[in-house]
Amino acid sequence: MGVANRLDLTLRLVQGSDRVSVSELSHRLGVSEMTVRRDLDALERQGLVRRVHGGAVATRIRDEQAGFSAREPWQAATKDRLGAAAAALVEPGSRVLLDAGTTTVHVAEHLAARGPLTVAVLSIQAAVVLADKPGIDLLVVGGRSRPGERSLIGPLALRTLESLAFDCFVMSIGGIHAEHGWSEFSLDDAAVKQAGLARAGRTVAVADATKLGVRAFSRVASLGAAHQFVTDRAAEDPATHPGGPQTLDALRDAGVDVQLA
Repeated sequence: MGVANRLDLTLRLVQGSDRVSVSELSHRLGVSEMTVRRDLDALERQGLVRRVHGGAVATRIRDEQAGFSAREPWQAATKDRLGAAAAALVEPGSRVLLDAGTTTVHVAEHLAARGPLTVAVLSIQAAVVLADKPGIDLLVVGGRSRPGERSLIGPLALRTLESLAFDCFVMSIGGIHAEHGWSEFSLDDAAVKQAGLARAGRTVAVADATKLGVRAFSRVASLGAAHQFVTDRAAEDPATHPGGPQTLDALRDAGVDVQLA
């Protein structure tokens, strides 16, 4: 297991428990306790866990309290796998709406190989990634840049989306809940996602397993509003994410094609 993937899994294990010991992490990950302590120190420096005697507890930082630049390095290896898997579902020649978020920046990096594509982006970061890429006809959706996130929101963004039609909407999401459906922490982001769902023939949702079982502030849509969902395999393991298996079952029951990367 690479360092980045090990840090990803360590963080999930800590977040999934009130408290986890160094010895438990060592057994679960198959590495020495010294390696576990070093990884926990690295996660603590990022503000993601808090070291306690013999182990660690999660800091419970909420996504809406941590801007894009703070979240970008979190679980980067996992998000790159998700980005590649989601991009592979986009057919060459498609008109694509690409949502904002840290995971969809990884999708953007892999979309360049799927051209020719017309890609409308809802984030400044994705625009930078796709600018001047051969085979990519880039459209930056107008709107107000949300501070800290650089996602494009507001009436101008909504009016732009209402005038366009897409073959595919690649949607990031803050929360996925068996009963509450797809949800977001920001009302503005939720409104843009609702517009994207309405203007696309097909929606591919993408999120890492930490989003499963989460009920965020603003409901976007029912689970059946998306056609496909890409997440990581840790979603199936209740030891790393307790809400994962139940939420995956609910997605499948709603007719969503679930793909594990």
